[in-house]
Amino acid sequence: MGGRDEIISRGAVENLIAEGHTIVVFKDNVLRLDSKLNNHTGGNLAILHMVGRDATDEISVSHPPEVCRLMLAYRIGRVQLPWTNFVPPIRGGKFRTVEECRQVGEEAVIYNVEDADASSDEDASSSTVGSEATLWSSNASVASSIGESLEEEADAVKPTKYASTATLGQDLRQRRLLLGDVQACENVDGAALGQSRDAYISAAMQQEIDDCLRDYPSLDAATQINITKKYQALHERVKAEGHYDCRYTEYAKEGVRYVSLFLLFIGTLLSGEIGWGRIIISACFLGLFWHQIMFTAHDAGHRAITHSFVPDTLIGIFIADFCCGLSMGWWKSSHNVHHLITNHPEHDPDIQNVPFFATGPSFFKKMHSSYYDFDFYFDAVAEVAVRFQKYSYYPVMAIARFNLYALSWGHLLSGRSTNLGSARWTRPTEIAAMCCYWFLFGFCLLYRTIPTWPLRVAFVVVSHFVTMPLHVQITLSHWGMPTADLGEGESFAQRQLRTTMDVDCSEWLDWVHGGLQFQAVHHLFPRVPRHNLRRIQPLVREFCKETGIEYKILGFVEGNEQVLGRLEEVQKQVVMLLECQVHMAKTGESGLH
Repeated sequence: MGGRDEIISRGAVENLIAEGHTIVVFKDNVLRLDSKLNNHTGGNLAILHMVGRDATDEISVSHPPEVCRLMLAYRIGRVQLPWTNFVPPIRGGKFRTVEECRQVGEEAVIYNVEDADASSDEDASSSTVGSEATLWSSNASVASSIGESLEEEADAVKPTKYASTATLGQDLRQRRLLLGDVQACENVDGAALGQSRDAYISAAMQQEIDDCLRDYPSLDAATQINITKKYQALHERVKAEGHYDCRYTEYAKEGVRYVSLFLLFIGTLLSGEIGWGRIIISACFLGLFWHQIMFTAHDAGHRAITHSFVPDTLIGIFIADFCCGLSMGWWKSSHNVHHLITNHPEHDPDIQNVPFFATGPSFFKKMHSSYYDFDFYFDAVAEVAVRFQKYSYYPVMAIARFNLYALSWGHLLSGRSTNLGSARWTRPTEIAAMCCYWFLFGFCLLYRTIPTWPLRVAFVVVSHFVTMPLHVQITLSHWGMPTADLGEGESFAQRQLRTTMDVDCSEWLDWVHGGLQFQAVHHLFPRVPRHNLRRIQPLVREFCKETGIEYKILGFVEGNEQVLGRLEEVQKQVVMLLECQVHMAKTGESGLH
């Protein structure tokens, strides 16, 4: 055997990444995705977060089997399993080529542990059986042409030293301590340990890591491999039992509800003289229409309806862009990353809400967002806003839809929406659909139909406020969960369950929650149609019992209390941080950083 079936050493893989190649491990296959990086319908970040990692689970649950098979065309060799993950470059992983090591007279041994100060749904990759299958097959020959030099590099590179997962807990503690020196002085209350700003943040982050290490299964390789094997067996069972089959009759029922709400909105508004009462009631119906129909847009974004890229994308664009004025492309771009690196402060855009909210102590310092590609600063505005975030949560959720408009247009007008390969047609289609929405909503409805500015403002405010429960539902499953990063040794399944919470409700209320109450189940199987998630829930409970991973599920009220409690905990940390700073500034016991 040779060529694409040759075993590639770990050192050779690291050398390729150091040279700038996009290397991902899928099962025991080494994929070189250089030519795919800027033609991936799910965005390049979905691939970049998998560089140097075994992405078998992420790829398998995010793509149809046909696309997974086509990915093998990018294979340049094989590796021996189990594979120990590198830290991807986008997350601060450091790599050196063989030549770089030789130039400094060192052995080609690279330490790939995250630096202490490194901060640099299904939709992990929005590919399809149709057009995406074509995309994966095109340019595949480029990936397979590594050449004989690869084998020379494999021989030249020594085995890579990497922190073993057995000692990962200790490494996590040590790296956090590097963030600042703990100062042994009293705080303003004279009771707690006084610390410098950096040390306080470090201690708070370390506490969350310690809590996770205590409450979840060990990060040693044997335990995580066992979890991965059980999860893969569970995935096979989900497929074998037909849970990926979409029940279209359920969408027929959904359609009746959507049409009814829209007709009630139109009928109430136009059935008589337009006054305050008619405006308020019709605006409520329109808000409920937006709230309900976006659940189906979520399904389409994950290709959980037809499991085919073009039909599901068109469904999503019709609902999100045309009916609701929100970019399906923006949602998929951020949601792909959210599913891959859930609740990671530096990388998950769904929890990057500074200066208005902070869901963990990591946000108290300067932080670079790999998604937005800019730095978040915990400045004076954040210090004030976060101190009251428990109380501002619901008011901000009430106006969150306006922010989504801005994010949608910002995405479509940016370069991020252009590099989509065969899916490049989606950008102009989205722009056209959103222009139609604003023509119909802004001009025809608000300007031409509603007679006065006070009534127009009231209609906009009420219709958008009514969608608040949707934004609460979106944040409910993650904002109350840990944001600690336990490193690359944590399995995909454990991370998803550690950072995601389900909401317990009666089956007859499923239509109200729209499948968002099964977020933990959904994060494990993002392409499963939401009408089947309740059927999978017992299987996930059984999996959690076998592996010792907590299955977090609370009622809707208790879930809200969990989120509010988390926000209050963080705002208290901010108050303590500021009090420590004031105390040290007055006493001179420690310099501020």
